[in-house]
Amino acid sequence: MSKAPPAPAAPAPVPAEAPPEEKKPEKKEKPKAPKRRIQVYRLYKVDENSLSRLRKECPRCGKGYFMAQHGNRLTCGHCGYTTYTKPQA
Repeated sequence: MSKAPPAPAAPAPVPAEAPPEEKKPEKKEKPKAPKRRIQVYRLYKVDENSLSRLRKECPRCGKGYFMAQHGNRLTCGHCGYTTYTKPQA
């Protein structure tokens, strides 16, 4: 019994050509509005010898971090603490 030589390997399959890529229109970036920083003098009220704060301070962050006033809530921009206010009827 003689062994027959191994059959030749099948040729590797040719990869199918990828479909042509469709060109998508370039997305236009919207211009960003510049950030507006609040002026510090608007956060305090000065009377002759006293200084009063006009906005509530954040209970988590402490003094110096004021809560932003939105429609129905107060929010701290530093830590994200939010307090909801009851609508006045």
